[in-house]
Amino acid sequence: QQQLVESGGGLVRTGGSLRLSCVVSGFRSDFYIISWFRQAPGKEREGISCISWNGDYTNYADSVKGRFTISRDNAKNTVYLQMNSLKPEDTGIYYCATSLQFNRCMSTGGVHLWGKGTSVTVSS
Repeated sequence: QQQLVESGGGLVRTGGSLRLSCVVSGFRSDFYIISWFRQAPGKEREGISCISWNGDYTNYADSVKGRFTISRDNAKNTVYLQMNSLKPEDTGIYYCATSLQFNRCMSTGGVHLWGKGTSVTVSS
């Protein structure tokens, strides 16, 4: 069964850090582009970062550029999202997803498979 499982969310204060993990099972992670999305309360789900199958290419939303870093370890079938300098507006449910096209990896329309999400809350 193909699935993505996120972990690493939690409650953190403004300026703090968290590292999210996305473990891929049921297929080889290096077959796919992996993306991170988030959905804040009352808002639409938005793409925040993605990484190519070999890690050579990454993309970030302007709102997280310079603070978040995406990486992958294909030997462990895991993709990470290191989040630093967190702000209250980073609060939300964070989802990892597989995408088939890098030029659509930040769009929900380009998603092939979703994880169930992990919750991040940043207190002020």
